[in-house]
Amino acid sequence: MNHKGCICIFAKPPLPGRVKTRLIPHLGSAGAAELATAFLQDTWASVSALPWVEPVLTSTQECFPACVPTPMEIWLQGEGDLGARLENILRRALREHPYAIALGADSPGLPRTFLEQARSKLHRGDAVIGPCDDGGFYLIGLRRCPSGLFDGISWSASDTFDETLANLRRAGMRVQVLEPWFDVDWPEDLARLQASISTGRIVAPHTREVLEKLLADSRRPAP
Repeated sequence: MNHKGCICIFAKPPLPGRVKTRLIPHLGSAGAAELATAFLQDTWASVSALPWVEPVLTSTQECFPACVPTPMEIWLQGEGDLGARLENILRRALREHPYAIALGADSPGLPRTFLEQARSKLHRGDAVIGPCDDGGFYLIGLRRCPSGLFDGISWSASDTFDETLANLRRAGMRVQVLEPWFDVDWPEDLARLQASISTGRIVAPHTREVLEKLLADSRRPAP
């Protein structure tokens, strides 16, 4: 058994028209894909810098654009809804690691303290979960993953976090809850992201560069 934890970063290949679709009316399909690429680059950089982590990219397809310079291991998420894919990946990670954390790439520059707290809480409990302001969650970590743990959950809904927490508790898990954070799905989330980067709460250099360019382009008058 590897003594390090495994952080599984969930991300789709950042292809135009396939990612961040809610941002396409504001940024265009190419701009949304460019931002998704920056999100992944910053997420991978922050996670892989942690000495206690073995990071893995989990994706919906094996052929992934070479947008992250560091060599990385890619796992296919498998079939089914998000719950089935989470279970598949987390159970695989737990075969070789004492605990596993699933993290999306939609919260670039997630403060390192959140990940350190997740690790600490997993040393004292069975599960940790970080709620999102929109009703979902930005992180979930487990020391064990019973079959069917994520069955019956309404994904991308205002009660996704509540239903997931209830499932964890029904499975007899000792669950720790992190402080809330946000992910970036809608145009209004971009202002919060930019403000957090400007104040230094978020350190995400690729995202900062791309976001500044895209927002400047969106404000430029059409010829």
